Amino acid sequence: MKKMIIHGGQRLTGEVTIGGAKNSTVALIPAAILADTPVRFDMVPDILDVHNLMLILKSMNVHSTFEDGVLTIDPTEIVEAPLPSKAIKSLRASYYFMGSLLGRFQRATLSFPGGDNIGPRPIDQHIKAFKALGASVSERDNTVHITTGPAGLHGARIFLDVVSVGATINSILAAVKAEGTTVIENAAKEPEIIDIATFLNNMGAHVRGAGTDVIRIEGVSTLRAMNTHTIIPDRIEAGTYLSMAAAIGDGIVIKNVIPEHLESFTAKMIEMGVHLEIDEDSIFVPRSENLKPIQVKTMPFPGFATDLQQPLTPLLMCAKGSSVVIDTIYPKRIKHIAELRKMGANIRSENDMIVVDPSTHLVGSEVQAGEIRAGASLVIAGLMAQGTTVIDNADNILRGYDRIVQKLTALNADVSIQSAATLVEDGQD
Repeated sequence: MKKMIIHGGQRLTGEVTIGGAKNSTVALIPAAILADTPVRFDMVPDILDVHNLMLILKSMNVHSTFEDGVLTIDPTEIVEAPLPSKAIKSLRASYYFMGSLLGRFQRATLSFPGGDNIGPRPIDQHIKAFKALGASVSERDNTVHITTGPAGLHGARIFLDVVSVGATINSILAAVKAEGTTVIENAAKEPEIIDIATFLNNMGAHVRGAGTDVIRIEGVSTLRAMNTHTIIPDRIEAGTYLSMAAAIGDGIVIKNVIPEHLESFTAKMIEMGVHLEIDEDSIFVPRSENLKPIQVKTMPFPGFATDLQQPLTPLLMCAKGSSVVIDTIYPKRIKHIAELRKMGANIRSENDMIVVDPSTHLVGSEVQAGEIRAGASLVIAGLMAQGTTVIDNADNILRGYDRIVQKLTALNADVSIQSAATLVEDGQD
């Protein structure tokens, strides 16, 4: 595992360009194997999850190349093969191969997916959808086996008991080549779902209603990619840099954003007293002082994203009063709290609420990035802190943040990544 070294206390300034959305990319790559032609994606973030998904593709004889933000995938010689369990367990989004393999081969066998441990995230709604489409599902030896009968998949009405981005996307991937009409009700509305539907429709799929709570899919027999698909900007990365800019910035421009995707987040920043200048595809964050405390409650889109409650936390420490965060999606998403307290943060969890008091004197410390967004909060806190912060398990940060060291360095941050072996050689471990 790698370590991130941050020498904090320096004000940041400049501009940062947001990469493609991680939560789109990790679904688009599995979706690509549904195509009957090579596929090309642009604005692909350079994150570990992309490289792990490419390893999974390679195991199925799917050739892929990734350079300068462009990812090409050729599934025309795909073969059924056991998927590498290490890569599957490294990221939860590997479960999208369930839907895409089912759509491609009428069967799928996968180890249970891994990824961040942020509380219960069952796949029962995915399995419910596959069964509605005509598949049989069994679980044994920590592996999911999904098969269909001779007739293959068929259209169906799927009502999701809870709003789930993953189950919505997996239902689309399985249904897009199924015979007949599929209707997904109580579907998630996230922008990333619209991105997936746009990609599929541009290949000849008939997916309607993405972005609403009812999605209708008319199955098609073939999908052919004619153009490059440009991935939407990452609203979670954008929110992270917005929080960072307000907490430790002297004027930062966040470029390549879709402000409508960030309205629930920017509304809270404005409520705190941050004077954002929001343009068509960029946001300027001036130096922010005399901030007010707020209450945040995470909700499904278009509500406040659960992935942004941790990156917002260091900014809440700058407010003159106590802020409260209630995560209704993952109430146990609190891995950042103990680590921030090591740095001198006045933050605690009580009754599934996170209470953040003013914390004006953070000090560098050795902390652990327990998952992607907890790691992001530690990066911001490390930049705010006096002294050196060492973030262990930095791979978790690199899984979700495109070229983060280069972007932070361009903003005047003193940040580097080192492997554990390098640190031992340097006598720093």
